[in-house]
Amino acid sequence: MSLNKKQIQHLKALAHDLKPVVLLGSNGLTEAVIAEIDFALNHHELIKVKIPTDNRETKGLIVDAICRETAAEKVQVIGKTLIIYRQSEDKKIQLPRG
Repeated sequence: MSLNKKQIQHLKALAHDLKPVVLLGSNGLTEAVIAEIDFALNHHELIKVKIPTDNRETKGLIVDAICRETAAEKVQVIGKTLIIYRQSEDKKIQLPRG
């Protein structure tokens, strides 16, 4: 599933007031962190993840790995915060069409 511009704008608006639910620690991206992100996505659909690195390349690799491992869509990266979305079976968030 890929998101169109209208859907991304909608998700950005919804994510604005959210607090990060997962914080990457000094150990980086571990299996436990992936499991926690997966659990949070199942529960919330739209979450923020805090990535504590200033290195753009490292951050990009972490973002790609998170999206790949959790089958989530990247909505936005602002500074050290990643916003990702994955629709659950309950479909809690109604996305606009087209």
